[in-house]
Amino acid sequence: MATTVSPPTPPDQRDSADLESFGYQPVLHRKLGRYASFAAGFSFVSILTTIFQFFGLGYSFGGAAFFWTWPIVFAGQLLVALNFAELAARYPISGCIYQWSRRLGGEIIGWFAGWMMVIAQIVTAAAAAIALQVVLPSIWSGFQIIGEDTALTSPSGASNAVLLGSVLLVITTAINVIGIDLMARINSIGVTIEIVGVLAIIALFFVNTERGPGVVFQTEHAAPGPYWAAFLVSGLMAAYVMVGFDSAGELSEETKNPRTVAPRTILTALSVSALGGGLMLLGALMAAPSLDDGALAADGLAYVLTAKLDSAPGKVLLGCVAIAIMVCTLAIQTAGSRLMFSMARDGKLPFAAKLAAVHPRYGTPVLPAIVIGVLGIGLLVLNLGNGAIFATLASVCIVSLYLAYLLVTVPLLLRRLRGWSEQGEPGLFSLGRWGLPINAVAVVWGIAMVINLAWPRAEVYTPDGGGWWMRWAAPLFVLAVIAVGLAVHRTVVARPRAAQNPETAVAPA
Repeated sequence: MATTVSPPTPPDQRDSADLESFGYQPVLHRKLGRYASFAAGFSFVSILTTIFQFFGLGYSFGGAAFFWTWPIVFAGQLLVALNFAELAARYPISGCIYQWSRRLGGEIIGWFAGWMMVIAQIVTAAAAAIALQVVLPSIWSGFQIIGEDTALTSPSGASNAVLLGSVLLVITTAINVIGIDLMARINSIGVTIEIVGVLAIIALFFVNTERGPGVVFQTEHAAPGPYWAAFLVSGLMAAYVMVGFDSAGELSEETKNPRTVAPRTILTALSVSALGGGLMLLGALMAAPSLDDGALAADGLAYVLTAKLDSAPGKVLLGCVAIAIMVCTLAIQTAGSRLMFSMARDGKLPFAAKLAAVHPRYGTPVLPAIVIGVLGIGLLVLNLGNGAIFATLASVCIVSLYLAYLLVTVPLLLRRLRGWSEQGEPGLFSLGRWGLPINAVAVVWGIAMVINLAWPRAEVYTPDGGGWWMRWAAPLFVLAVIAVGLAVHRTVVARPRAAQNPETAVAPA
């Protein structure tokens, strides 16, 4: 008697059935392969964007020895990424920070993780967009439309940054609306250009050195006071760069074979960024024409780059940086729109039905992309003319991101302590017996970073003087986000659920 062998299930159908097992119908277009998934995480981290933004800040506080904040922050973030990779293999769902947190810590914890992350991504998109001010006026003076001083810390520079950043957010919003296909192509091309640019800049620096690698032990040009205090402040640069590696998880429902691809790309995006960024930092310190004339602190990598290249080649590399800034902003907005879509699909946000709607042709959640773009521009306009806009926005978004990460790693640690039984399918990424210690250290790391980043330092938040509220911007922002979140949760989530189930409703505390 002949035996009939069923043909294997096509990969797309298998991925769709996997998503349906979590209770969700596949509505997003599954178009992303391995490289596009990696590109999403790498472009969010975007070492060209963030190192060009923050090199001057790190050097001005820690001197050349601020280099050591880089491997320290990488080690801490790698612990977080390892936990995220394990979760990505088990829960391949869009809006991963929200989805992971609520499955580990319950509905309320998950909702606040998603809420904090959505707010953080809106602020991060705005902070990334204004980085155009660091490079475009250096390429062509015509990009300095407002005033003459191009420095981000000057009123005219900050105002021009708002204008350039707003234009960029309009462009990225349009790309996100049109579809994941276009976004993926632009992002992958942009990341390829960024990687080529990073390699070219590293080669340029190491071929034109002025001093040896021992420069990373010099503390002579650090800010006054105890060096440990200056070193902690200088770590803001590395902390701001090495976030967003979870983007591969945010796009799981648009990734082919996400249980295998997403964990690898989360770890690869962080590790490649750390290696490339570390070499770029070392090369810049070795190649800088001077360490004590103030130019390295004021102009950062742009100063070293323009000093080592003739005008035309230098502008080409600065153009690579501008492209990196564009795809970084694009990736942040894409990840944020998928998180907003994921929460709205569960009825966890105001206007949930409209936010969860997917365009039938483009296969994208259109309204979330528009909301993030509009709110990002609004945030920039509110800071028009503020010379401390860069440090303020960056610090606020970093603190919010690290808090959202903690709302995943802390519930995961508690689950591990109780005996986490969800080990997933054989062959998927797993930390095994190392999961508990890695998770525990990741939590300690996250708490320490939140405290360090939110500390109300006058030299960071009000370098030229300002109101007390600017100095306390990060903790005040977090408190405001929590307060608004409580109101939204009570109105949108808790009250409708109580109305639908009056016999089982629990009175709010």
